This record gives sequence, C-alpha cells and structure tokens, in this order.
Amino acid sequence: MAEIKDPENTILMELKDGTVTIELLPDVAPGHCERMKELARSGQYDNVAFHRVIDGFMAQTGDVANANMEKDYNPRMAGTGGSDLPNLKAEFSRIPHDRGTLGAARSQNPDSANSQFFINFGDNHFLNGQYTVYGRVIEGMEHIDAIQRGEPPANPDRMISVKVAADA
Repeated sequence: MAEIKDPENTILMELKDGTVTIELLPDVAPGHCERMKELARSGQYDNVAFHRVIDGFMAQTGDVANANMEKDYNPRMAGTGGSDLPNLKAEFSRIPHDRGTLGAARSQNPDSANSQFFINFGDNHFLNGQYTVYGRVIEGMEHIDAIQRGEPPANPDRMISVKVAADA
C-alpha cells in the first residue's frame, strides 16, 4: 500500500484491475489540482472512459461531458468535451513528463485545459513545457499499463470511481 503523505492532495482512481494512487502537486499546479479534486468530489469522473490510449505514449480520459459510460456514450464524441467549469490557465513547470506523471490535456490553446488528463506510459519529454504536469502515480501503474489501447478503444476501460483520499 502506498504511503499517503497528504490525503487532501491524493487521488484514488479505481480501475477494473485495482486502485491507482495519484499524488497531486499543488505547489506546482494549484489550479489543476483544485479542478481535479472538485470534479472527483462531485462524482463527475466516475464511469468516464479512457477514450485515447496510445501504446508507449499515454492514456487519456476525463471527458466528463462525452465519455461517461452511464450516459449515452458515443466514441466519436469522446475526447471533444470537458466540464461546465471554465477552462484553466496553463501552469507549466520544470517537472518533466516522466512515466506515471499526470498531464492536462488541452486543445492548441495552452489555456484550454478543463477536465481531461493523461497519464504517461513512458518518458515523454517532448511534452515538457507545453502541457501542465500536476500529479504522479505513486502506486498502481501496472493498472494503467493494462488499459485497453485504441483511439478510441473498441471496448474502453473506464475510471470506475475517482475519490480524494481525505474523503475515502
């Protein structure tokens, strides 16, 4: 079991194979960390599909508008939306996009991140300084590695539940 140093800034993501523990980095990207906790606490990440999963690159999820498996899931729409909250300003840092880091997905506009995020399968340093890093997997990376691949996957895996450890 991972040692949780700061339960208020730790995310517990339940996947089909087990729990992924994510340490948020509020000192690096406070806005992105607050948004993740807000969406987790409101249940908006529950049952959301991993809609873009590229082997050796990353697994993307968090389209709370279009990728919830309990709503009318449409794989062609998954990845095109976000939450009803305003977009976030980029919070770039010197933290590299290493294996297991959490990055904010966005459009071409650096200040367009909203609810979508990705977890890096490997070191993707070409993303450094271009996408906000705001967390890292501290336990359960093997469950991320087991996510169904595809753009979108034929039978996408999903986040069964996403909780802030302080609330669990």
